[in-house]
Amino acid sequence: MNQNLILIADDDNDVRDMLTVSLEAAGYRALGAKDGNTAARILTVAKPIGMITDVRMPAMNGMELCQLARTNPEIRDMAILMVSGNGHAYDVDAGLEAGADGYVTKPLTPKAVVARLQEVIGQRKPGGRS
Repeated sequence: MNQNLILIADDDNDVRDMLTVSLEAAGYRALGAKDGNTAARILTVAKPIGMITDVRMPAMNGMELCQLARTNPEIRDMAILMVSGNGHAYDVDAGLEAGADGYVTKPLTPKAVVARLQEVIGQRKPGGRS
C-alpha cells in the first residue's frame, strides 16, 4: 500500500478540494475521484492507505465502492471513512455494514475528518485495533 496516499471519492469539487488541502497539510498525498467508477480504478492501481468516500455519487455509490474495496485482497485493509449529508442511524449502520471504519456527516469540518481518518488508519496498522 502507498503509505501516505489517501483517495477522496466525492462528486462535489469543493469537498474534494477542501479535503485535499487539509490532508496535504497533515502530511498526506491526496488523489480525487468525481465518481465511484473512477475511484474504483484508482484504488486498484494506486493502493492508498485510506479512502474518504461520499455515500451518494454517480456511477457507483460509496456503499458499493466500500464493498468492492473490502473484497479486493490488495486493498481490503485500508482505512475507509464514509461521509454523507444523511446521518440517520440506519444510514450509519448501512455504511459500517458495507465495511466502512467510520462515518462522518456533512457539513464537514476538514480538521475533524482528517483527525478521524488518522484514528482509523492507526487502528488498521499492525498492533492497532482492526
